[in-house]
Amino acid sequence: MNTKFVDINVDVGEGVGNESKIFPYISSCNIACGGHAGDKETMRQIIKLSKAHRVKIGAHPSFPDREHFGRKPMDITCAALYTSLKEQIDDLMSVLSEEQARLNHVKPHGALYNLAAIDKKIATVIVKVIKSFMLPIKLYVPFKSVIEKLAIENKIPIIYEAFADRNYNDDLTLVSRNDKNALIEDPETVFKHMYSMIQSENIKTLQGHLVPIQADTFCIHGDNPNVVTILKFLKKEFKAKQITIA
Repeated sequence: MNTKFVDINVDVGEGVGNESKIFPYISSCNIACGGHAGDKETMRQIIKLSKAHRVKIGAHPSFPDREHFGRKPMDITCAALYTSLKEQIDDLMSVLSEEQARLNHVKPHGALYNLAAIDKKIATVIVKVIKSFMLPIKLYVPFKSVIEKLAIENKIPIIYEAFADRNYNDDLTLVSRNDKNALIEDPETVFKHMYSMIQSENIKTLQGHLVPIQADTFCIHGDNPNVVTILKFLKKEFKAKQITIA
C-alpha cells in the first residue's frame, strides 16, 4: 500500500502557550499577527519553533478586534480593513525576513474567514491584500466559497481547508460557536470526521447528511481543550492506515 500524505494546520500565537506541545504533530501553522492576538515577539518565537519542526508558516490576519478575539463581524470600511490586513501581514513578513524564513500561505481568522466565504466585498479586500505582495502566497479557502471563486479569478493559488474539530451545517458553513455542538473535542470523533473527508470527500453534517467537500489541509484549533490529545491520536491512527502528516 502506498503512503498517503495529509496536511494538518493549527492557529497559533494566540496566547494559549501550548505551541511546543503541538508542533511535533502538525505540518502547517497560522500565526496570529496582531489583529486579534500576537505581537512581533510571539511571532518570532513561533517562527523559530516552526523552523525547528519544519512546519510551513502562514499568516493569520484578523479584523483588528482584540476585544472580541476577531470572532465577531466588525463594522469597518473596506479601506480601513485593507490597511489593517496589510499591516498585519507586513509585520509578520518583517520578522520572517529577520529569521530567514518564508511565508507559505495566508489564512484569515475567525469572523473575517467566515464572512469572506459569503461576502464578496470582504473577500475582495483579502484578495487585493494578497495581490499587493506580488509573491506566490497561497490562500486558505473553504470549498465552494465566494473567496475561493474570487481567488481563482485573480490567479491566486488556493488551498482548500476543512475543520477537523468543528461541526458543519448542510450548506458547509460552520456550526455557530454559540451552539454547544460547534466544537468537537473527542479525539476518535475528530478522526472519523477527518478520515471521511480524506477517503470519501464528504462530511457528515450536524443535521445528519453527507455533503461533498474537498480539503487539502485540515485545521485543529489551538484553543481546543483537547488539542494535544487529539493530535497524538490522529498521528497514531493515520500511521496505522499508512497516512503521513506532512
